[in-house]
Amino acid sequence: DPRLTRRDVLAGGGAAALLIAGGRPALALSTPATLIEARAGSAQLLAPGKPSTPVWGFEGISPGPVLRVKQGDSLNVHLINRLPQPTTIHWHGIRIDNRMDGVPHLTQHAVEPGASFDYRFTPPDPGTFWYHPHERSYEQVARGLFGALIVEEREPPFADQDLVLVINDWRLTGDGAFHEKSLGSAHDQSHAGRLGNVLTVNGKPSLEHPVVRFERLRLRLVNASSARVLRLALEGATARLIAIDGQPVGPTSSYSGDLVLGPGNRADLMLDVLGEPGSAIVLAEISKGRLELGRLTVGRQASARAEPVAAPIALRPNLLSEPSPANALDAALLMEGGAMSETDMAVTKRPGPYWTFNGVAGMGEQPLFAARRGQTVLVGMRNATAWPHSMHYHGHHFRVIARSGGGRIDPYWWDTILMAPREEMTIAFVADNPGKWMIHCHMLDHQAAGMDTWFEVGG
Repeated sequence: DPRLTRRDVLAGGGAAALLIAGGRPALALSTPATLIEARAGSAQLLAPGKPSTPVWGFEGISPGPVLRVKQGDSLNVHLINRLPQPTTIHWHGIRIDNRMDGVPHLTQHAVEPGASFDYRFTPPDPGTFWYHPHERSYEQVARGLFGALIVEEREPPFADQDLVLVINDWRLTGDGAFHEKSLGSAHDQSHAGRLGNVLTVNGKPSLEHPVVRFERLRLRLVNASSARVLRLALEGATARLIAIDGQPVGPTSSYSGDLVLGPGNRADLMLDVLGEPGSAIVLAEISKGRLELGRLTVGRQASARAEPVAAPIALRPNLLSEPSPANALDAALLMEGGAMSETDMAVTKRPGPYWTFNGVAGMGEQPLFAARRGQTVLVGMRNATAWPHSMHYHGHHFRVIARSGGGRIDPYWWDTILMAPREEMTIAFVADNPGKWMIHCHMLDHQAAGMDTWFEVGG
């Protein structure tokens, strides 16, 4: 493949210490490599007493271990593939060395069953990120192969508890088995994607976690769903939004109780527990009705404090280059196809692919655009389809600078942006990370059915 780099194997070895973070096992990583196996396992996705579900997971669990590394330290993971099909690890949201980005046929060969690969890089930005495969991701992520990656600040803001909440939906049969028959179905690929019938937080149908009055909590929310757009409400507390997609949003942003996360998006919230003992802070999904996802119950034990923490809630901005429209490279990305499109009202009656970018389905031989290193890129994106798309750019973060229909423009850095049907927007970023980078819809059945392309940054 002409897009494949030859530099796709690095060495590593060693072990790591085990910690606990947000109800999931956490691996504290340093220079020695940490062994992670992608393998089959099981999870109690339904209520206690109900059947467990066979899953694929890193270390056989879903979500996989929460990986934690300090800003400035290297992350070294030795992946062993124990699955019956090839796989990779993509480090979603990290402005990474291109060789380590985990995209088959673009940055590395897929890791065959029984084989291994070493991922070695130093994350430049602290924040909340996640990791998942990019080989048959519509299947492997749906089966549970994903986990959270936390890059801790050198001087983190104070919090009594740092809780990682990975939210995912699953499509299960009535007896709790994974719904095999619908994998890659024409309906899912041409409509909204693979929407599940069970929602979990950290692999549990309803998460319960104890807190203490006047504690300060940092909640790290990850939408690991294959296609579901989450609309989240936090009841019983007032929180402040401190980061989106791993990037700080400034000291003035507040969380209004209605937070929308497309597939792949993350958000960090900070809050003080002010409720009386016996009360609870509830995380609910409110897209259609109200579904309680988790409950933080205020315990009756005495707090060490008699009042909330007085320190301000803010994160230092990461060092991202601001785009400049002068001498920028202009590019266009037109999304077409799918069910209820202007050109095909019976799309599921023919074989895919069902979607195109600029008239091309899937990864072409030529990049969508090629930029000089350090050049500002403006991408005008038009969603000319009847469905939302969660657009993810690898290796970079971008700002939204224009949006059709009077849509809200938040002054955030994004790596994944949710586009409504028929919406248009322009994004801007500095192409400062050399390599060949993927762009795709994170409704993963849409990606499998044609919604992926790539761009190149010279170095």
